[in-house]
Amino acid sequence: MRYLRERLMRFMQGRYGSDNLNNFLLALYFVLFIVNIFAYNIVLWFLETLLVVWMFFRILSRNIYKRRAENEKYLKITGRFKNFFALTKNRIRDRKTHVYRTCPACKSTLRLPKQKGKHTAVCPRCSRRFDVNI
Repeated sequence: MRYLRERLMRFMQGRYGSDNLNNFLLALYFVLFIVNIFAYNIVLWFLETLLVVWMFFRILSRNIYKRRAENEKYLKITGRFKNFFALTKNRIRDRKTHVYRTCPACKSTLRLPKQKGKHTAVCPRCSRRFDVNI
């Protein structure tokens, strides 16, 4: 058993392995697999097969830089969605105590205390001052 583990470790040396994109592809494969159990469609079967081949290609690839770049693109795309939903959740949570405004210079979202009247806000990102009417 130990010999097999050492051989596998030597085989995987210098190869990319698994990452977040592979985890997503694996989850997508299982969803398609479950759907295909009930629908039994040849197109879904073909997509499942392509996903498995692509996953193994990425895991066994020696071109680490390209696989890392693919994963970074995936993380960038999913990060936008995660940030959007996190901001929406925070806006709902803080709706009674805070307001959210956008900086006119750098377009970052600022969380400001909900105090009626005209205030001057300072963006922590670009240090620009701007007037806010709450």
